[in-house]
Amino acid sequence: MQIGNVILDPPFILAPLAGFSDLPFRLLCREYGAALCYSEMISCHGLVYRQPNTLDMLKTVAAERPVSIQLFGSEPEVMGEAAAILSDYPIDLIDINMGCPVRKVIRKGAGAAMMKEPELAAKVIRRVRNNTDLPVTVKIRSGWSHERITAADFARMVEEAGATAVAIHGRTWTDGFGGRADRAVIKAVKAAVSIPVIGNGDILSYRDGLAMMAETGCDAVMVGRGALGNPFVFSPDGRPADTAGIIPALDRHLELVEEHYPSERVLARTKNQAGRYFKGVPGGSKMRQLIYSATSFRELKDLLDSHR
Repeated sequence: MQIGNVILDPPFILAPLAGFSDLPFRLLCREYGAALCYSEMISCHGLVYRQPNTLDMLKTVAAERPVSIQLFGSEPEVMGEAAAILSDYPIDLIDINMGCPVRKVIRKGAGAAMMKEPELAAKVIRRVRNNTDLPVTVKIRSGWSHERITAADFARMVEEAGATAVAIHGRTWTDGFGGRADRAVIKAVKAAVSIPVIGNGDILSYRDGLAMMAETGCDAVMVGRGALGNPFVFSPDGRPADTAGIIPALDRHLELVEEHYPSERVLARTKNQAGRYFKGVPGGSKMRQLIYSATSFRELKDLLDSHR
């Protein structure tokens, strides 16, 4: 699969995950086989006003390229200005979020709320596109509700407005993350546009991704919550069955955290990520308890060493 001049092989992508898709996790997923990773959602206002916390989220290194930075916002002028700022960073793609279901994003008219305003959404895409030479992609949902499944029409607008690819999560806003992603909607989007289509929703293994592509015809798949504690989702070999097989991946994750962040400052975030590695694994409940009770990054690393 190709987006602009970015070639994705294999066509497996890490989704933007608020609170999780930081630089260490993106690097880890790249090492395990992800061809492209998206950043956490970046507020266009935070970027334009140069807020320190927002700028910190833009940290990247050459080893993770290609990388896509995802913007959210509903004001065309501000989104365009943010795109111009991003164009000076060493990144490869800009994605516009038009699918986030979180209420604090929706209240600002951004995320999935944009699917109720296709004319405004088109203005946002065009303004971003006119302010960067980078490929621009858009992430959407199947619609606002099951009575308003608009993804195919919306995707046509996305293409007409100048986007280079579209990612479609097969759930509506009213679904949130419940139920099952509707692959028929993803298939309909693929039939509606000529730009590459990325399918998203319920990908928990490499095999799931291949099945989605076969069933819908989508050009690539995007893995979201299925990657949490599970970078193995990007590998054909899949997730190890026991703690001993999982620890090396988490150990590498912690190495990357130490390399790129003040490890003690991000301890709470790291423990939240680390605990997810052991869900559904024999003895995993005890491991999670030990991880969450660790009071320092050193203690967290010593815990892993003691369970090798």
